[in-house]
Amino acid sequence: MLLVGALGFLQLKHQPPEVDSLRRWLDSWRGIGAIAEGMHRQGFDISLTQYDERGWRATFYVSGMEHAPTGATGSAWEPTAARAVQKPAWAALRKS
Repeated sequence: MLLVGALGFLQLKHQPPEVDSLRRWLDSWRGIGAIAEGMHRQGFDISLTQYDERGWRATFYVSGMEHAPTGATGSAWEPTAARAVQKPAWAALRKS
């Protein structure tokens, strides 16, 4: 699964230079959209919210379920939207 591989590379502590272009793409709004679409294909919905200057919160839920906080399969609070989406996507895919 390509999405798992891409998100997995971003988890490396020491990323080789070849990962730089992947990182730049996934840190863009197009990359965020690609992750959201890929996660939807895997059966997840996303909630992405910006809180003023404090950062972003992204939460993934199982598609079709009521989106209660207790039903979250992955969630992160980060300074950028991209990082807020990447971390819980990786967590949700690892759980499933």
